[in-house]
Amino acid sequence: MATDFAAARENMIQSQVRTADVTNLDIQDALRAVARESLVPAAKAHAAYADTEVEYAPGLWLMRPRDIAKLLQALEPKAGETALAIAAPYAAAVLEAMGLKVTAIEGEGAVSGQYDLVVSEGAVSTVPAAWTDALKLHGRLGVVERAGPVGRASVHVRSEDGVGGRSVFDSAAPMLPGFGPKPAFAF
Repeated sequence: MATDFAAARENMIQSQVRTADVTNLDIQDALRAVARESLVPAAKAHAAYADTEVEYAPGLWLMRPRDIAKLLQALEPKAGETALAIAAPYAAAVLEAMGLKVTAIEGEGAVSGQYDLVVSEGAVSTVPAAWTDALKLHGRLGVVERAGPVGRASVHVRSEDGVGGRSVFDSAAPMLPGFGPKPAFAF
């Protein structure tokens, strides 16, 4: 029996996204338009709309739908803005469906340019300076900062005085390869 991905997508929006207080209708409409199953290997397509992270390449994961929807809502994306999606193919597709101009890179790719919005679907132990440096004035960065089993999704905003951040919700998004905690010296 073939999976009805359109029905699974709508169920994801109704049971995971809307119940998590994602009320932005532009985000909901973009989630309806993006075929999440097309971003993962065919053998994992059945899990595309489940309430879980899905590995789309070795060590790289799509955030659970609830978490990426909440993070995007916190970033307040607007059509016409520029966005950088770091190891975030689903976020990139959703932002494009919302009318943003998106540049997508994987993991440790070079970050260059100035963006209104930067987002990563992988967690980091510490936000890289290159990511905050890529923000335009009033630009927003959304990422999960994590040192243990659970992290905090946070939004960082560039102002005239620098970059400040705030936590928005708990998330256990998998670590982005190369961005985990640095080992400390111990005897």
